[in-house]
Amino acid sequence: MDTTQSGNDVFFILLGAIMVLAMHAGFAFLEVGTVRRKNQVNALVKIMVDFSVSTIAYFFIGYSVAYGVGFLQGAEALSAHHGYELVKFFFLLTFAAAIPAIISGGIAERARFNPQLAATFAIVGLVYPFFEGIAWNGHFGFQDWLEASFGAPYHDFAGSVVVHAMGGWIALAAVLLLGPRIGRYSKDGKLHAFPPSSIPFLALGAWILTVGWFGFNVMSAQTVDAVTGLVALNSLMAMVGGTLAALLAGKNDPGFVHNGPLAGLVAICAGSDVVNPLGALVIGLVAGAVFVWTFTLTQNRWKIDDVLGVWPLHGICGAWGGIAAGIFGATALGGMGGVSLVSQALGTALGVVVALAGGFIVYGTLKLVVGLRLDAEQEYDGADLSIHKIAATPNLAAGQDE
Repeated sequence: MDTTQSGNDVFFILLGAIMVLAMHAGFAFLEVGTVRRKNQVNALVKIMVDFSVSTIAYFFIGYSVAYGVGFLQGAEALSAHHGYELVKFFFLLTFAAAIPAIISGGIAERARFNPQLAATFAIVGLVYPFFEGIAWNGHFGFQDWLEASFGAPYHDFAGSVVVHAMGGWIALAAVLLLGPRIGRYSKDGKLHAFPPSSIPFLALGAWILTVGWFGFNVMSAQTVDAVTGLVALNSLMAMVGGTLAALLAGKNDPGFVHNGPLAGLVAICAGSDVVNPLGALVIGLVAGAVFVWTFTLTQNRWKIDDVLGVWPLHGICGAWGGIAAGIFGATALGGMGGVSLVSQALGTALGVVVALAGGFIVYGTLKLVVGLRLDAEQEYDGADLSIHKIAATPNLAAGQDE
């Protein structure tokens, strides 16, 4: 590799890693603004510590599972090509660490702290890289079989399924095993509203995620030579489509409006390098509407207490994005081609199955062995006081948002 080229590639992917790292602040503030005030500190601590645990798990186990590469060698060898392999690891780590950050929003307000850290280690070390290796590194011949059978491998440029659907469907398993928050549903099944504690914090989190997403998607090219402005424009169009659809479907609700762009961006990840901008707009419009519909359905009818709606947002919209790449990536609809709808459907289905199975195994085992949930008194007091011994606003009266 030419030294100038390798240096440029290192700088390029490092910027991407930093932008996606910043997205974790977005995950944190999105959760801080959505949960009740007595659980805000817990949201902030979880995202920070989960990232640290994810780094250890991915460095020592996960990256090797996915790519067969380790870093237990001398610094001189590691710094070859300006240390490109190191910053590539950093970049892909920020993707891996998004999985527990996604799950965190679903299980908020009633999950115990240490069992969640153990789950993070297992998921980032084993469950996520197992499917990552299949989709992005050709493990087990699945991609070769799809290409031979249906003309193209499964295509997921920036992780609609590999990252987002995985996180959303693992979170669904955890949410189902935990059960709803105390007081969320009455004995007759009536839903009791737990309004967001801070719309400004919720909006701040959404904006940080939205901006960082352009590093998430564009820098998934991983080299300067492979970068294309098509990914940036498609991300923009899907973001806008998701926002407008959520505005209309959600009847001006600010929570839906600020999650709408995220729904569009989740959905466009897979096909952002192959679809036409008009196709990206449609993908985003569908994602925004589907998010509002499925969030309302899960909360009101199915009584699934997914606090931030991470299964509708990441799980459902991520699966839609995986399939949509096979629809709008076709040349007949203005796409680049080289995709197969059947391959996209099968790859998406495999990701969902791995995520659900992994989620139930990890969280089910932890529930059986050590327990997942705060006791009733701890949940009533809030995770902030019960776990961290301090409130987000210690000067305010306790219990004002019970």
